[in-house]
Amino acid sequence: MKKLITLTTMIFSSLMILSAQSAMIKGKVTEVDGAPLIGASVLVKGTPTGTVTDADGSYSLNVAAGVSTLVVSYVGYTEQEVSVSVAAGGQVTQDVVLSVGTNLTEVVVSGSKKPEKLTESPATIETIHAREIEEYAGNPGELIARQKGIDYFRAGIATPAFNIRGFNSNFNSKNLQVTDGRFSNLIATGLPLGPLSSTIKEDVERIEVILGPNATLYGPNAHNGLLNTITKDPRTSAGTTIALNPGVNGDGNAYFSGRLRHAQVLSDKFAFKVMGEYTTATEFEYSDSVYIDRVGAVDTLGNPIPNGIKEGYNELELDNSVNFLRAEAALYFSPSQDLDIIFNTGYSNSNYLSPTNVGRNQIKDWRINYYQLRFSGKNWFAQAYYTISKTDSTYAIDQRTKNYYAAVDAGVRPSVALQSSYGNGALFQDDSRRLNAEVQYNNTFGKLSLVTGIQYQQDMANSLGTYLLDSDGSIDVSQMGGYAHLTYEFGGGWRALAAARADNHEIYGFNFVPKFGLLHVGNAGTWRLTYGQGIAAPTILNMYGNLFAGLILGNSDGFTLTDGSMVEKQKVEKIQTIELGYRGQVVANKLFLDANAYYNISKDFLSPLTIIGVATHRGDQPIDQVQAGYGIWGGLVGTYVNFGQVNTYGFDFGATYYFNPQLSAYLNYSYFDYSVDEDNPENDFDKNGVVNFLDILVNSPNHKLGGGLNYSGKKWFGSFFTRWVQAYDYFSSFQIASKTHPGLTYRGVPIVENARSADAFNYGPLGGFVTVDLSLGCRLSDVFTVSAAANNLFNQELREFTASAPTRGLYTLELKINLPAIGRK
Repeated sequence: MKKLITLTTMIFSSLMILSAQSAMIKGKVTEVDGAPLIGASVLVKGTPTGTVTDADGSYSLNVAAGVSTLVVSYVGYTEQEVSVSVAAGGQVTQDVVLSVGTNLTEVVVSGSKKPEKLTESPATIETIHAREIEEYAGNPGELIARQKGIDYFRAGIATPAFNIRGFNSNFNSKNLQVTDGRFSNLIATGLPLGPLSSTIKEDVERIEVILGPNATLYGPNAHNGLLNTITKDPRTSAGTTIALNPGVNGDGNAYFSGRLRHAQVLSDKFAFKVMGEYTTATEFEYSDSVYIDRVGAVDTLGNPIPNGIKEGYNELELDNSVNFLRAEAALYFSPSQDLDIIFNTGYSNSNYLSPTNVGRNQIKDWRINYYQLRFSGKNWFAQAYYTISKTDSTYAIDQRTKNYYAAVDAGVRPSVALQSSYGNGALFQDDSRRLNAEVQYNNTFGKLSLVTGIQYQQDMANSLGTYLLDSDGSIDVSQMGGYAHLTYEFGGGWRALAAARADNHEIYGFNFVPKFGLLHVGNAGTWRLTYGQGIAAPTILNMYGNLFAGLILGNSDGFTLTDGSMVEKQKVEKIQTIELGYRGQVVANKLFLDANAYYNISKDFLSPLTIIGVATHRGDQPIDQVQAGYGIWGGLVGTYVNFGQVNTYGFDFGATYYFNPQLSAYLNYSYFDYSVDEDNPENDFDKNGVVNFLDILVNSPNHKLGGGLNYSGKKWFGSFFTRWVQAYDYFSSFQIASKTHPGLTYRGVPIVENARSADAFNYGPLGGFVTVDLSLGCRLSDVFTVSAAANNLFNQELREFTASAPTRGLYTLELKINLPAIGRK
């Protein structure tokens, strides 16, 4: 914490010096009849300054003293430019009324780390804006399914998840999650926080999803893509919201979520917000089979089962209860018109079932804490934040079940066997910390725009000896990176982009990734051609893992095998992407198109878990000094390596037609495929002499299609959405979901649909379904809103992921109470 305090003090001091006199413009954006426009874009022309309106259509902007030109836009309305003059230190109210028209733009920040029109961003970005979230009665994560180019799936009743552009797995850390500029992923595993997040629905301003690598700005693991959540500013969203969500799932089990948000402006300098949530549910009914070779076991008829034949058993003491407790608070302080200081903190406590490569984990009281301090000036941004991850009693259900039956078969009483079943690698504990800091500068010099910054991260992973090689204390790993993002305006609508990032990591060393682009910004839309690189870094678990008494070991130092051959230590996976895209409006200025085509070259894959053979050393250390179960395993090691090269390609197409500003229809289609050199032995991951799809585990459908209708009127609102996901084979370590492949084996077992496959059951391919979602709501008054959402309207049984229950319908009501702001606003 001393490092954090020292660093933030330095940042605060430097920014106070840099702060110059400025002014504020605030106001409302409404329709002609006075109805507020939620999520309207307000940009200061020729600068990176911008914002979006809140639920009342209000906005506020810190601007340079003098004359500023505001560019105000909203989808389906005519864009307006308004000149506003304001004295240094002064404040001016400027309301804007938009009329129905043809503008189809909105503002995003993820593509360049500054506000810009979505149509002019150098990246493919999908957005879920404030009004969509406000009018949806379910989990806002479900709205990701409606975006193009995204493999969306539910891994449980309250755990929506996604992947971008292939290579999904049950332990996927290649999609970065960011919240208000803060990396939101677990410290040791690198997995996105997902349901462990402390952010509540009512505080989400918008969600932006970048398709493809964006490592130059966000660093390692913005590899396949990025999900960026931006929360609301209390100064433009003051008031109190109470939301109650009763519901039921397709199995008839109850669901409930209650949430509270209060935001208040105390003075011209101070504002705050506080949020809380409690959600409880019962997981979809399902018990995964655990396959065990039991000594002296009998079948259901009482006949002895020969040794070496594994039988399936239900998961031990399965707990299907799900609950989440979330709380956040933020204090905003503006010592001058040109400087904001924001302190925010969050806490979550989660209990649920989580799928992994080796069955399900019972997540028990997993707590996440964070403390974040941000400084925002006219051309400067800086932050420091500290993240804590803790659990004392999470466990692997598969291993605990095996431990129990092994003890019973050894003559231990069942009650004692239950108590001892948490040993031998079943228990997962965590007491990990992370410190992050960033300083960024952005400015425009004539035709040249610059965004540049430095980031620092120190991971302090500590499993208390349960799943990492950390028996002597936490594993401390640091890294530092710097980035620069340049945009040059040539005139005539032509714009060039050049960006680069350099990272130095304590374990896997130095990496440099560039990005280049050429854009043509026209009156109707923007063409863009970009080339970029990205990297996926090994996680601390990949480097220092220690599971099942050392059978699985991390590969930070390489291994020596008994035949003298060497297994190199794991390094970063690299990707190069070429992308051509268009985003704009056509056909009588009512139709908005967003399309892209891309080609990726991926090299040095981070492999799934693989058995490398019997080792004599891990790095310079004898294996019997590392492997706790050496007497059992004899040096046999499973670990993670790099291998091969594969090319992937595809395109995404989205079309939205606006019948009027209230009613729109949309259609999305995505195609994805790959090619691999079958004559290159480096691509033979399983070392069987043949290169095929079992070496390159793409784990993604070739085709996805979705479409729907959205209506948002003054009183009534609703949506209809349907999607089709092509059936596809999926392999992830022990997990398999595949059609029958005659003559082929996976992990030494023939690939047969609806049959056991080694330590998992193969229920057949994922996907292969069409599903329908429906929502409807009514604003009863300025205070009360009632709505309903039906996910999987017809309650189909959908197999969306492995090591998880088949999902069914989820039906929720939402009663929302919006109370006006107290005092000042």
